[in-house]
Amino acid sequence: MMNRKMMRQAQQLQKKMADLQTELETATVEATAGGGMITVVVTGKMTVESINIDPEVVSADDVEILQDLVLAAVNEGLNKAQEMVSSRMGALTGGLNIPGLM
Repeated sequence: MMNRKMMRQAQQLQKKMADLQTELETATVEATAGGGMITVVVTGKMTVESINIDPEVVSADDVEILQDLVLAAVNEGLNKAQEMVSSRMGALTGGLNIPGLM
């Protein structure tokens, strides 16, 4: 059985986790592709919030290039968002290996 101190620590960690989840809903990262021609913003909840495409990269003759750039920017944004979440979770848990938190 857990003693009172451990129970209190677990409750504090649970509250901090809930606060972090709320924070991650609005925390964002930005990623670019094509030298900044495509910019993507992704939230800590792994939601693509916006995609900005420079009009110079839009060409009916090069749709495949545009698709590749958007895909690259979105994937980089998702990777950066995952790194942000992992970093903040690691800071919160102090490197504890707690199953189900990540």
